[in-house]
Amino acid sequence: MSKGVIGVSTFQDVDFFTDLSLVNDPYPYLEYLRSLGPVSPLPHRNVVAVTGHEEAVAVYNDAKTFSSVNAVTGPIPDLPFKPHGEDIGPQIDQFRPQFPMGGQVVTLDGAPHAAIRSLIMRLFTPSRLKENEQFLLRLSDELIDQFIERGHCELLSDYANPYATLVIANLLGVPEEHHKTLRETLAVVPAQVDEDPARAAAVPLMSLLGFFREYVTERLREPRKDVLSELATAKLPDGSTPTLEEIIGLAGFLFGAGQDTTARLLSASMRILGERVDLQELLRRERHRIPDLIEEVLRIDPPVKCNFRLARVPTTLGGVDIQPGTTVAIFIGAANRDPRRFERPTEILLDRPRAKEHLGFSRGAHACAGAPLARTEVRISIERLLDRLADIRISEEKHGPPERRRYSYDPTYLLRGLEQLHMEFTRGQGSR
Repeated sequence: MSKGVIGVSTFQDVDFFTDLSLVNDPYPYLEYLRSLGPVSPLPHRNVVAVTGHEEAVAVYNDAKTFSSVNAVTGPIPDLPFKPHGEDIGPQIDQFRPQFPMGGQVVTLDGAPHAAIRSLIMRLFTPSRLKENEQFLLRLSDELIDQFIERGHCELLSDYANPYATLVIANLLGVPEEHHKTLRETLAVVPAQVDEDPARAAAVPLMSLLGFFREYVTERLREPRKDVLSELATAKLPDGSTPTLEEIIGLAGFLFGAGQDTTARLLSASMRILGERVDLQELLRRERHRIPDLIEEVLRIDPPVKCNFRLARVPTTLGGVDIQPGTTVAIFIGAANRDPRRFERPTEILLDRPRAKEHLGFSRGAHACAGAPLARTEVRISIERLLDRLADIRISEEKHGPPERRRYSYDPTYLLRGLEQLHMEFTRGQGSR
């Protein structure tokens, strides 16, 4: 695998899914792909890249043409079958158990997906999110208390990761004595350098399923007033009861996904505020603009790099013919910077019209059900960090001076997230 800086002239030979030189800054490569058109075949792995916003939305909204069976890892591993015929839907159904996490809600299609998703939508209601806000405020202050006297912190380990983990743990009803173990389990990041990226991507979730088997089984015996009990005793729209494995898988997925996206989004937001004193001061004066910043961060540096679909039938997208069995890779960071859709796409504009039309939380049947919770968590975190910390800045000792910043990102083609974010600050007037 290449570890050096790649020039544009050699981008045509790059394998996005293995080349580590694209990890820290994938955006020049995404601009190269855009120069080929909004949809373009990649040279490796039978993948078609989608960089156009309109074309990405079309894929998300067409579940009949594009299956989500490979949503988790895309083209790795190879398909467990050789596609044949004009409709490979029956083959997808037959071999679904052989796809990474092929039975989880994120990879299901059609009626099975709709049934399981109906359970999720009951959990993230506006009333429940509102009830949870006092816990979010209290937790934020408790975590800030642990590092505020130092005048510096590593945001991921000191705040973002424990905050996101404990919020979703509290929502689901995970016993407090298990919080530390769950945090350690979720610290495993699916690695691009792993000999089997598909296996690496599944490791944290598979570990979580062991925990949640115990929790769900206990709730079946003795239901409580928490989300896990609701899942354990839920009925599907047709009146049937989900299997134990379906409930366990859903609980584990909600926990992992709920923790991961929030921590990445928060760290990306605070990196920008640490770099942009003007934005930091603006938001101190006008707190109602914090949600605008969050939407722009979701657009310009989303926590998920790629979403994947598998073409079920022959189709044409953006003038490109796509055959059954082709992996369609939606490059979210590229679609979110599509100049056909977003004016001045590389800039953060807090007054951007139709700002929420970005694809940071996907779209269509698989749009992120936990998006309202993630937005609330990040909003409250930024509010409290700005309240209690003044003169927030990036550590030059750890990340270099402004003109030569050094940031390292998780080595995975799936997710976009800082490995560390060292920040310095003074105690603010809003400190307790």
